[in-house]
Amino acid sequence: MATSPAERPPRVGVFGGTFDPLHAAHLRLARAFRDQLALDEVRLIPAGQPYHREHAPHASAAQRLAMLDAALATEAPGLVSDDREVRRARPAYTVDTLQELRDELGAEAELWFLIGGDSLQQLHTWQRWPQLLRLANLAVAIRPGFVAADLDPAVAALWQARQVSDFSNRTPSGTIRALDLPPITLSATAIRQQLATGQDCSALLPAAVLAYIRQHRLYR
Repeated sequence: MATSPAERPPRVGVFGGTFDPLHAAHLRLARAFRDQLALDEVRLIPAGQPYHREHAPHASAAQRLAMLDAALATEAPGLVSDDREVRRARPAYTVDTLQELRDELGAEAELWFLIGGDSLQQLHTWQRWPQLLRLANLAVAIRPGFVAADLDPAVAALWQARQVSDFSNRTPSGTIRALDLPPITLSATAIRQQLATGQDCSALLPAAVLAYIRQHRLYR
């Protein structure tokens, strides 16, 4: 008999991003992440001060969080916003965020961090990256063009050693799962450009996000 959510440790996913703005493809990806891994919830975490970006986000951290909250207000259960990186007064590193979540959820919680294959290829440049798999499992959204041979040797070794293809022995951390997730075909950059020129973006953005953008005259 399957164990009910009330009888087992929580299964929590982490999906971070600039979300400038949050768009429809972000939500499709978060839902697929939740469903394919049978997660109890996915925490969408806007970056407060993205250290890896050459330019600052166009909308403030508070505005990007408000757009996320507005979009999730009518979303089905399982997708929640998390403002911990927005509240930080310094650039947020993924390893610190995962450590905070691990401390809060406990050692037995099943924690998953979602990244794309392009991010996996840059993983060796992240702050204290070897600690990530000690804190969480890694879910990698593989997109066309991903080549495992292009990975840094240390990352490639983990990619080969830690991948799992079934969930007969789910663990709190330490494994890697390649997921068949819908590709993000929308670009926040392109959406901002369309908004700036007055084009119709109603099919690209959640209605609540578009209303917030219009109300606060963002991306003009």
